[in-house]
Amino acid sequence: MSTPLPTRAAEVLDALLAGNERYAGDQARHPHLDRRTRAALCAGQHPSAAVLACSDSRVPPTLVFDQGLGDLFVVRNAGQLLTLDALASLEYAVLELDVPLIVVLGHEGCGAVAAASATFGGDSIPEGHLSQVLAPLAPAVAVAARRCGDAEPGRLAEAAGEVHLRMTVAALQRAEPIVARRVASGQLAVVGLRYELETGRTRLLDEPSTAP
Repeated sequence: MSTPLPTRAAEVLDALLAGNERYAGDQARHPHLDRRTRAALCAGQHPSAAVLACSDSRVPPTLVFDQGLGDLFVVRNAGQLLTLDALASLEYAVLELDVPLIVVLGHEGCGAVAAASATFGGDSIPEGHLSQVLAPLAPAVAVAARRCGDAEPGRLAEAAGEVHLRMTVAALQRAEPIVARRVASGQLAVVGLRYELETGRTRLLDEPSTAP
């Protein structure tokens, strides 16, 4: 990261990355899943971080970071979109649960981003309500298309996925009044992580990919 994170946020991120290393290395501890934890959580929740993630069944945040019940406040939708509902839920985590860190978790092979890339230019109109998911992804696809030129669809989709992740992190950092205010005061950090399907590892946006 180019700018050091606030201490609380940095400690939480380190713990999540350590958990991801355990998960990727098949050494997951699967903590906080017992009866005692369930009983303690009846009195309230105190998650260490909030996560905005995609609904993709291959990328469950609690497992990816080797966490358990009550450890993460997770908001999921197709393509990890920063919708009004998603933002309101994240604001709840910030205001009411005092999380010091929000992670935006993107991933390789995102179906929503691939579909948005495939429909770029308006050649294919999705059925039902899918357009409501794909439309917010159009700016990221347009940016990726300018950068990639005539790249094949798979490469365009992966580039668009990373652009979308960066755009979402930036938009969330600027989200007034709650998130932006907490970020400015140093009480909150927002980071983007990208998940590699085969390795099971997450990487910060500015780190190189380790995927084969």
